[in-house]
Amino acid sequence: MEFISLAILGILIVISPGADFVLVLKNSINFGRRAGILTAVGISLAIGVHISYSMFGVSYLISQNELTFQTIRYLGAGYLVYLGLKGILSKEQVSNKAEVTQEKGQRYFAQGFFCNVLNPKTMLFFLSIFSQLITNNSADNAFALAYGIYMMALHMAWFALVAILFTSPLLRGWLNRFKQRLNQVCGAGLVLFGSALALKS
Repeated sequence: MEFISLAILGILIVISPGADFVLVLKNSINFGRRAGILTAVGISLAIGVHISYSMFGVSYLISQNELTFQTIRYLGAGYLVYLGLKGILSKEQVSNKAEVTQEKGQRYFAQGFFCNVLNPKTMLFFLSIFSQLITNNSADNAFALAYGIYMMALHMAWFALVAILFTSPLLRGWLNRFKQRLNQVCGAGLVLFGSALALKS
């Protein structure tokens, strides 16, 4: 029963609208399916970072150190605002058919990774919920690790699905007509998320 509850909680957290969703949507619309999926891969692997520091007890140290947590929060907020402003101020983006080179692929991966790893929303989940699963019992820790891997897979599956859906032939033609406007809307969304994080008391 506990796993079912945690599994449902994980789904609700992953699919709830946030900066990760907006970033995957923005990269998928502007640079194509591969860019969106690479962003999803970066987000998924960032979950591995949250799992690692939680398993090694670093999450407790972060939760007890206000300066450290606030520093990470402002870094995350600043990064979101930076990505958002790039979207708002950018010129017409390249076509979805443009080839995603290895260098650009690394950029989209890095954007997804840093967007999630510096996201206080994700961090708070691992500080408040995931850390509670970790004890001195090896069976409990094995369960926590399995749940962490489940969260990684869930993030990858959901955001890859978002990338595939919004680059499907059904939506691509319609979205291309409003690509620049949607890019600016996504950019404004990232700025709002970042500003909300920075101003939240």
